Amino acid sequence: QVQFVESGGGLVQPGGSLRLSCAASGSIFSIYVMGWYRQAPGKQRALVATVTSDGTTYYADSVKGRFTISRDNAKNTVYLQMASLKPEDTAVYYCNAFRTTEQSAWGQGTLVTVSS
Repeated sequence: QVQFVESGGGLVQPGGSLRLSCAASGSIFSIYVMGWYRQAPGKQRALVATVTSDGTTYYADSVKGRFTISRDNAKNTVYLQMASLKPEDTAVYYCNAFRTTEQSAWGQGTLVTVSS
């Protein structure tokens, strides 16, 4: 089963940008839909965005117009470009397959803190 390692998080001021990366231990070519998720303090993990293998994307309303998801199947990597960050974007961000039947165990995630 493919494992995912997230990176790129950090502390950023409101209005700033970050690019998250999700490196897979194996091929993601056969995983039709990949997703980024986030878990804010005291809240359940929530879906942020998805991307299909042919590039179709979906965004949660809270990030639409600010975040961009993409994938590079050749590099087995999924990205999340985040702009115009808000304090409410503070969370641990995870990536995984979207379909539960294809999901791997959740990784450590990468912490994004938006604060002045």
